[in-house]
Amino acid sequence: MEGKDKAPREQLKGIVTRLLGEHGFYLQMQPDGTVGGSKDENSDFTLFNLIPVGLRVVAMQGVKAALYLAMNGEGYLYTSDIFTAECKFKESVFENYYVIYSSTLYRQHESGRAWFLGINKDGGIMKGNRVKKTKPSSHFVPRPIEVCMYKEPSLHEIEGRLKDSELNMEEGEKGGEEEDGEKGGQQDLQQVDTTRQEAS
Repeated sequence: MEGKDKAPREQLKGIVTRLLGEHGFYLQMQPDGTVGGSKDENSDFTLFNLIPVGLRVVAMQGVKAALYLAMNGEGYLYTSDIFTAECKFKESVFENYYVIYSSTLYRQHESGRAWFLGINKDGGIMKGNRVKKTKPSSHFVPRPIEVCMYKEPSLHEIEGRLKDSELNMEEGEKGGEEEDGEKGGQQDLQQVDTTRQEAS
């Protein structure tokens, strides 16, 4: 049993795609994490990784920014460099083959109505609790570019990244101490040479 290699981590089949809203704007994520709409169909900032993380549930990651799209408890969209439960969106097919995306965590308390991703007619991002699935602002048409294989987003990767960064910091500190020690040794040698010259 011990001689057997560990099973390779399962790969998830997702897509690189652009999401075109019914109002004519592509969902866009800038490198600084700003999310909005764009009319530029060739912009690299409109490319998203759609990664399946559950049954009809996806994570949406900007290709260039490498950040996840998320929705908080007030309905505001934001971006995150780590994958959390707020980064999960339910993907549903609506009438006329439009796709709608809703938060898997949050909805209206009284009515139970879902909170949706939406772009208004001016290209602005809307609060999820203001978007209705029957309105054009919530309707998107995916325009797939290619199929890709992804690792499942998890907190284990985040912990690994933190450990790596801590190790790098420790190595940097040790390197600095060694350099200081070498400099100190060189200064001691210089003092010895000076003493010998004065003695002679």
